Formats: sequence, structure tokens, C-alpha cells
Amino acid sequence: MAEQFDLLAYPASPGVKSKGDTSGEAATASQKRAATLRDAVYDVLKRCPCTADEVAGHLRENILSIRPRLSELVAMSRITDTGLRRKNKSGRSAVVWKVTVDA
Repeated sequence: MAEQFDLLAYPASPGVKSKGDTSGEAATASQKRAATLRDAVYDVLKRCPCTADEVAGHLRENILSIRPRLSELVAMSRITDTGLRRKNKSGRSAVVWKVTVDA
């Protein structure tokens, strides 16, 4: 299984800090779904700038599935911070994301 990680490159595949730990297993298990979900997140942001919580609501997904996809899209330079902030479900200020102009 560790050899598989050498072929996967973040951000195109889920990131992992330790290949032999539970995060490695999770990254392998979520690889196919992550790509599909990343595309869905991108499609939501093409329609309107959103916070992570708002994207999760649009897609009816858990926020813990959405945040890593946003990080991947940032690393791919496909989305960027609008500079705006809105309150999230916990009441804290959250970044409002948008699709980059040249994405």
C-alpha cells in the first residue's frame, strides 16, 4: 500500500502525513470520492462565492469532507480567498472562497 502513495501527488489526491497511520488508510479509501467531491465543490463555487459551511450545505455533505477539498483546490490555484468573511455555524468568521479568474 505504501508504494501507491508514491504515485499519488497532493493536491490531485488526498494528502497524508503518515503513510502507515490511519490517515494513510483514509486517504487511500477516499481517493476516488475526493476527486468527485472536489469537482462538486468547484462547481458550487463557480455559481457563487461561499464559505466551507455554505458549500457543505449546498452539497449536503459533512464539513469534514469539504474542508480538505477546499485546501486541494487552493493548492491547485483553482480557488482563492475573496477577502470577505461570513459567520459559520460555530459563529466564527469564515473565508468566502471563489473560483480564480484563470481557472
